Amino acid sequence: MHVPDGFIDLPVSAASGAVAAGAVAVSLRGARRELDERTAPLAGLVAAFIFAVQMLNFPVAAGTSGHLLGGALAAILVGPYTGVLCISVVLLMQGILFADGGLTALGVNITDMAVVTTVVSYVLFRALVKLLPRTRRSVTVSSFVAALVSVPAAALAFTFFYWIGGTTDIPIGKVLTGMAGVHVLIGIGEAAITALTVGAVIAVRPDLVYGARGLSAPLKLRVDGELVDAGPESGPVPVAARSTRKVWATGLVTALVLAGFVSFYASANPDGLEKVAADQGIDRKTEPHHTADSPLADYGVRDLDDARISGGLAGVIGVGATVAVGSGVFWVVRRRRTTADTATAGGNV
Repeated sequence: MHVPDGFIDLPVSAASGAVAAGAVAVSLRGARRELDERTAPLAGLVAAFIFAVQMLNFPVAAGTSGHLLGGALAAILVGPYTGVLCISVVLLMQGILFADGGLTALGVNITDMAVVTTVVSYVLFRALVKLLPRTRRSVTVSSFVAALVSVPAAALAFTFFYWIGGTTDIPIGKVLTGMAGVHVLIGIGEAAITALTVGAVIAVRPDLVYGARGLSAPLKLRVDGELVDAGPESGPVPVAARSTRKVWATGLVTALVLAGFVSFYASANPDGLEKVAADQGIDRKTEPHHTADSPLADYGVRDLDDARISGGLAGVIGVGATVAVGSGVFWVVRRRRTTADTATAGGNV
């Protein structure tokens, strides 16, 4: 659903850029409360994992494909504020390095794919986990539903942007019908990926799933057919003391394999927005991307003729760049929290 330059006029693009900048600023402050010694190192990895999975377009209808947006996954794993930052980092890397998503449309993309998906999914997720029985399955089911709803919500957000600032004269009803229909189908794929990932992390390290914290009763896991509390008392080693290195290494290797190898087998069909834009004529005024001459444009390494090697290497570079930039951002955010906590403690002495 990456919006290219030319779909939305400059005034609305500029306004959405201001909204996105405000959301990122708020998220930087909010992430200071979400990140701790366990989750801060993993936030950059979450961004890199989402980058990798976004390369895996899956078929959803005749001639159409979809890919993960990732807002729900990021919000549930590392928190809504940190989730907004994760997706924003991914979109920035894609726009600058890979010419994917317009630069003048970056505000539209961040507002749509980072802010809307994260806020909608996390609000719905929190409501569901409070209503359902407190088990690992309930958290996974809530993740599925929240992710499913987040995708058509993003499609509606794009439709709103087009309604107030579209550069082509297409009846808004046609745009709404086309976007909503295909993105409900894409949402099913989003939901499956999100639920599988959240469920996998909960199975091995429930303490690392932000969305499973702070509830009224201990999270329960099914062990030998019985439900047991997933807390410090459920194992010989306190949860807070357990290292995240194994999870980090496993996640990074998985992201590299997905981007460097599995992505070669992704669907080549246009994604939902591209298909609707072509069918309805929204793309008539698409502008060339500002970084179209990038050595990594279109997820391939220039001057490498072998498509498999070119795409795989570009994916590996993208994962590396995203985890580096993301980890740097979250290290600074975490450091600012530590500095603020130290100053507060010193002032109370």
